[in-house]
Amino acid sequence: MTKQLLTLKDAYKDYFKVGVAVSPATLERDGDLIREQFNSLTAENVMKPEEVQPEQGTFTFEQADGIVDFAKENNMTMRGHTLAWHNQTPDWMFKDGDKPASRDVALKHMKEHMHAVMSHFKSPFYAWDVINEVVADEGEDILRESPWRTIIGDDYVQKAFEFARQANPDVALYYNDYNESHPEKRDKIYTMLKDLLDKGTPIDGMGLQAHWGLEDPTLDNIRAAIEKYASLGLTLQVTEMDVSVFNFGDKRTDLTEPTEEMMEKQAERYEAFFSLFREYSDHIDSVTLWAASDRYNWLDDFPVRGRKNWPMLFDVNNQPKESFKRVVSFK
Repeated sequence: MTKQLLTLKDAYKDYFKVGVAVSPATLERDGDLIREQFNSLTAENVMKPEEVQPEQGTFTFEQADGIVDFAKENNMTMRGHTLAWHNQTPDWMFKDGDKPASRDVALKHMKEHMHAVMSHFKSPFYAWDVINEVVADEGEDILRESPWRTIIGDDYVQKAFEFARQANPDVALYYNDYNESHPEKRDKIYTMLKDLLDKGTPIDGMGLQAHWGLEDPTLDNIRAAIEKYASLGLTLQVTEMDVSVFNFGDKRTDLTEPTEEMMEKQAERYEAFFSLFREYSDHIDSVTLWAASDRYNWLDDFPVRGRKNWPMLFDVNNQPKESFKRVVSFK
């Protein structure tokens, strides 16, 4: 008789929560897999600013509420994503009627949005991504250009955390970013977080998005990033994990299914990543995958439009891949 593999949530019950990003559609289509394997949910899109307050004072919580209801019904916890971002944010937040918003008006919009959203969503949330992707990928500046920065100034990041803490004193507040393990950006993120903490900003944790590939980033760079962020006294969460089978810059579109070599390399990478997470589980309290399976994931269209990718632990039929087997089969 074939030995039954542990589920992700059972295999890691002594280490950290294992979460997944979901939408109303994936809950309906893949709900059985999600119930079976995960104990934490993140809304992939429907809690972002343009989704919950598309017009000032008009809140559209229905789709997000459905995800919260699913979590409660299945004894799951939730990560909130995301309160402030330069993308997927409605234009009205940066305006005062027909004219550009002043600093005071933009801060008012940010504060009121955060208070409304965090007041609506309380249980069973254990963390919120307060602000997302504010660090520049290149150049001398630490912060990227964005409407928030242009209108408010560099202290908009500090203000976002202060508003979030006022709105909910009990939930953990996170900064979230990608390329978080690349040395140049890692050091910028560290510098920003240390400066904010030195100013007394209420930040509880760092979210490592972990959109990784078969070759990049290196394990040494991931380890260095974990240790550097943890040295600030922050709790870490892996927030948006997937392992693309295409290297960045690879534009090929000829594959209708992944090669055996891709799947073996992906399994080796997932195994190594989760081994590292277990090693640092004193600092990491949740690991969230950015889709339940290869049936649907955002990399199907990014960065090559219309190209299929196979970055998850379960295949297009929601069956466990070798990557999954390696992740749950450890001693």
